[in-house]
Amino acid sequence: MPNIKIKPLNNTSENIIALSVMLIEVVANGGSVGFMHPLSPVESINFWTSSLAAVDRGERIILGAFDGDELVATVTLVLSLPPNQPHRAEIAKMMTRINYRGRGIAKALLQAAEQLAVEHNRSLLVLDTAQDEGASGLYEKQGFTLTGIIPDYALKPHGGLTATMIYWKRIGL
Repeated sequence: MPNIKIKPLNNTSENIIALSVMLIEVVANGGSVGFMHPLSPVESINFWTSSLAAVDRGERIILGAFDGDELVATVTLVLSLPPNQPHRAEIAKMMTRINYRGRGIAKALLQAAEQLAVEHNRSLLVLDTAQDEGASGLYEKQGFTLTGIIPDYALKPHGGLTATMIYWKRIGL
């Protein structure tokens, strides 16, 4: 993973555009991250505008992995959960540009998100991933435990149903 730098993203138009381009690419290539193909630039921009506004409110942290000035991967750490869940955080929107997959970038992002969760006094991380072409192998290698599989949970970006796999991990102990 040479020359890759990971840093928190703030609410700038440059970050919104870079994240939007990545989201459109990931969805077009079958990534099950909550959107259907074709994903319009307006919908993608609106999503990231809202997500980065949540960063400004302290409700989440969005990390970016950069190759020079190019954003090549991202993960979101959701901190704002119901009042009875102040001890946990959620991993969401783990995405890597197609040409950068298989280089350990997602692993590094996941580890950075876990460290930030610990720094925010979280002791439990949860996440879900699509059973079809999801990142279950990555999560299991990083110590996440599969709780179960929910069949027909969501539509795949190009149509058809996929199950989701629910994972958890105790951290900071």
